[in-house]
Amino acid sequence: MRILHTMLRVGDLQRAIDFYTHVLGMTLLRTSDNPDYQYALAFLGYDSNPAQAELELTYNYGVSQYDMGTAYGHLAIGTDDIVATCERVRQKGGKITREPGPVKGGTTVIAFVEDPDGYRVELIETKEATPVSLR
Repeated sequence: MRILHTMLRVGDLQRAIDFYTHVLGMTLLRTSDNPDYQYALAFLGYDSNPAQAELELTYNYGVSQYDMGTAYGHLAIGTDDIVATCERVRQKGGKITREPGPVKGGTTVIAFVEDPDGYRVELIETKEATPVSLR
């Protein structure tokens, strides 16, 4: 077994697609619209690794925002150069909420980005990661 995708509910599907494709360099893989059930989906991922889990963005018609709650933590994305990645995210209008630095109590270098719906995305520097192209 393997993880196939993670789903996030978003208040504006195109805005969320734009963030994940333009700011974090993902590729829009496919979309579907289900008017009978009043929702639309978009699946995104990094096309350089087809075995990697995907991100599913779900827009429920008429819902523009959600309460974050206390259970959600974050998505995590590996990058080979976290400082350069953060700089590209900034240049593309992304919001860095934690600058690159070691995780508390460890040596792994991390940073955090916030998407337009308020979801946190952790960037983790892993020298083995496939470089993320932030077009």
